[in-house]
Parts: sequence; structure tokens; C-alpha cells
Amino acid sequence: MSSKTPYKVLCVCLGNICRSPTAEVVLRHFCDEQQLNIVIDSAGTSNYHPNKAPDSRSQMHALKRGYNLSGLRARQLNVQDFIEFDLILAMDHENLSNIQALLEQAQTTYGLNQIRAKIALMSEHDSQYLKQALPDPYYSEADGFERVLDQCESSSLAWVNIFKQEINTQ
Repeated sequence: MSSKTPYKVLCVCLGNICRSPTAEVVLRHFCDEQQLNIVIDSAGTSNYHPNKAPDSRSQMHALKRGYNLSGLRARQLNVQDFIEFDLILAMDHENLSNIQALLEQAQTTYGLNQIRAKIALMSEHDSQYLKQALPDPYYSEADGFERVLDQCESSSLAWVNIFKQEINTQ
């Protein structure tokens, strides 16, 4: 992680309308708070909601905590993302598998030496939710969206600590 070139992180869930946009905005908030030179985006492994705004319930619950998702639009993960991003964070194990499968396609397309992205779970370093899937709130009630926010905040703080350690060891 260079302090001059922005480190790029991509948060990925299935449809890119609930979990990954929430993770994007929450992680960005904590990185900005620590003045880390990190660019954050989000995508979905599926193409269910191209160019759609985040789910209105995700937006409502996020806004209550001061996070604004309204300017985000859904997009699908693609092979180019493995070249453009340094870290791709999966929201759950199924999406992690889907990302790894697309990584193989990217390696075939671009070659191993072109691939920049490392892949991990959003909760990889989170002591409160260690390696737990971030449950999809789409078919749940308000508590599901609150859980997403709780876990995104906890996991984002864990990643910020990792990023700061990496910067300090350069």
C-alpha cells in the first residue's frame, strides 16, 4: 500500500443494492476519518440490478446512522476489476466462491502477472464477526438491515487497522 497511489478496495455482494453499497460507504467513512488514501467502490456478482440505486430500506437505515447511499448505482463485477483493484472484499462465502471463479477467468484473460487484486471476506479480520457471512437483508425485516450496518462498521474498523499497519510497515 503506497501513500501516494490510492489503494483501491471493491466490496462485493450478490446484487450490489444492499450489503456491498453499505460496506462501501461505511468503509469509506472510516478510511476518510483516518485520512487513508483509499478509494472504495462496490459491485455485485450478478447483474440483477444494473444501474439501480441501493435498496430503499438499506438507504433508510444507513441514513439514520449518517451514511448516504443515494448516489450509488449497482454494477456487476467484471474481469477488469482484478486489474484495477488491490483488494476485493466478499460479503459472504458464496460470493467469495463466485469471485474466485471470476478470478480464474481474469487470470486466463490477462495472465497472472497482470492480476493485482487480493480476495478476502469483509469479516476476515473482524474479531466480533470473524469470517462470518454478512447476511443478505433483502428478504428480512428492519433488524436485517441493522445487522448489516453493525457488521459493516465492525469489519470496516478491523480493515482500517490492517490498512494502517500496512502503511506503517512500508
